[in-house]
Amino acid sequence: MLWNLVILDVAIMLVCWLVATFNRRVGIVDVAWSFCIAINILLSAWLIDTAPLAIRLFIGVLSGAWFLRLFQHLFRRYLAETEEDTRYANMRRAMGKFQHVGFLLFFLFQAGLVLLFFAPMWVLLNQPASAWSGFMLPAMLVAALVMLVAFAGESIADQQLYRFKQDKANRGKTMDQGLWRYSRHPNYFFEWLHWFAYPILGLAVGVYVLWIYPLLMWLFLYYITGIPFSEQQALKNRGQNYRDYQQRTSMFIPRKPKQ
Repeated sequence: MLWNLVILDVAIMLVCWLVATFNRRVGIVDVAWSFCIAINILLSAWLIDTAPLAIRLFIGVLSGAWFLRLFQHLFRRYLAETEEDTRYANMRRAMGKFQHVGFLLFFLFQAGLVLLFFAPMWVLLNQPASAWSGFMLPAMLVAALVMLVAFAGESIADQQLYRFKQDKANRGKTMDQGLWRYSRHPNYFFEWLHWFAYPILGLAVGVYVLWIYPLLMWLFLYYITGIPFSEQQALKNRGQNYRDYQQRTSMFIPRKPKQ
């Protein structure tokens, strides 16, 4: 079944690459990435009957809801944009005349990332019922609490930022209210928190390798795809206003702002 999911992911990415080729808006790749993971989760939880039903429902409902919400948020943001995302506009300029092939490879690479971040759910869904210990129920309860806190936190942060950006009076200003008063990137913090749920579940079945995922997500957000670009763009667009925000507000983990 895994190969069927890979083929489906590649097909979705290729369709989105064609769309991006015609409308010159590569931001659809983020929408496709979240959609592919959501579909992989829902299909696997439904069709794979190896793990206990409780684990299948847990991953199908909670993990599925997480990525469906992310898909909805990213799709709404994509539809609201009138110009190409700055990240991808810069990539387009850098690739020049090779941009079509370059973006094709980029979309296919994203299909690989789908597989990478779907792996924890796949591993857990393929653990037989006999492998799960008596710690399964406590692990599920703790993991569910982590997921619910992360879901609520990221949903609130995304909605607060969306409403802030919709108000034309806020153009050129920095969002520093609500959860954004305590962290410059509360959405990334709760995204990171979400990934602790899978290694917690893994404790009940002896799959300890899943602890690499909170570390992996932290590296992606903190050093590669998340915070560095966001901070760079914010400084470029808002200058001293954002520097002041940096001085008083935690970068990642929410805490009381400095006076």
